[in-house]
Amino acid sequence: MKLRRCTTIMFEPREDVSIDFNAMLAGRTELSTATTWFALAAHLEQAVPVSAEQRELLGSLSSRQWTDASDLGSHPRDWRPLLEAGLLISDDDAYAAHRHSDEGMRDGHWWPLAALAHRHARWSGVNSAAQMRDSNMVTARDLRRQLGAPPPAVQVHPGTYQPLPAVDATDYDRLLERRTTCRNFDAARSIGYGQLAQLLQRTVKAQAVVQVEADTAFLKKNVPSGGGLHPTETYLLVQRVDGLAPGLYHYHPVEHALVALPRQCDRPLQDVAEAMLSGQDWFANAAAHLVLVPRYARTYWKYRNHAKAYRALLLDVGHISQALYMAATEQGLAAFVTAAINDVDTEQVFGLDSITQGPVAVVGVGWRSETLTTTEFDPNQVIWPA
Repeated sequence: MKLRRCTTIMFEPREDVSIDFNAMLAGRTELSTATTWFALAAHLEQAVPVSAEQRELLGSLSSRQWTDASDLGSHPRDWRPLLEAGLLISDDDAYAAHRHSDEGMRDGHWWPLAALAHRHARWSGVNSAAQMRDSNMVTARDLRRQLGAPPPAVQVHPGTYQPLPAVDATDYDRLLERRTTCRNFDAARSIGYGQLAQLLQRTVKAQAVVQVEADTAFLKKNVPSGGGLHPTETYLLVQRVDGLAPGLYHYHPVEHALVALPRQCDRPLQDVAEAMLSGQDWFANAAAHLVLVPRYARTYWKYRNHAKAYRALLLDVGHISQALYMAATEQGLAAFVTAAINDVDTEQVFGLDSITQGPVAVVGVGWRSETLTTTEFDPNQVIWPA
């Protein structure tokens, strides 16, 4: 059997602080610390604890060149757990799953630090809303009481600021005033089929296709994109859209069309949405949820192992979410965007692999309820007059 180190790996020392009971029995109050080393790999979901010997062994091996297991010079008790965990990659078919996952990350041309951040920042089964409530960190006053004062809202530089003229408001300014994140959706009211179509047409539809070669095309959309690549796909969880059956969909930006996707479970769609949204129940009953899913392989085709490529992908999602906000507001609809999502759960819902593509944010649209149940940030009282 031949072995190699996995492609992208980082070692992190973590300290565990505890009370020293021996010192306490001697009448002293002391803390003791224990340090454990963990290996974080870009193709693995969880960090793996490693010993000093295992850490040095991994560091001595190549991620490209194979080494015969008999040449390691280490006892199998040191390297066998690394093989089982996926930190060592084998040519043996018994360990093909880890090998294929590692090769997928390598061949995807990820910048190593971005690959690690992407993999280990993903959530699964997190209920962020419950965590906020349990820790008493729901309102701004809660945050201030527990965390202290934040950095100033404005950074002021020395010198005299020159005032700029106030420009008369236009219809666009009034539209901007109404752009407020909705946390109170009308769970009984559907949006129109044409309304959803217009939202997609104005934001993620391809306005033109530039065919460079038979197998190479670039899209022109109403939102900017790093390198003009437009890698972000739009998936939908539809609950209440007239003329459209509730379910899961994928949007085709060139054909301006939706295709129904198979359901992976028989849970109510609102429960699926709430799980994707990490328990943010105030968002879960929006009429439609648009899941923004970058295809990493499209961006990394051009920006291979590039330190800024992942940042550009995140900016793309931000551009799309703001465009959706404005298009919804212009129609009188309400909207939200959140990146506090359970990535793994969302990948399972839509059958995504997380290596070549994965969800970054969810935008929801619908009608705002007439009742303010959950506080919304509307300090100018444009949406909710006093």
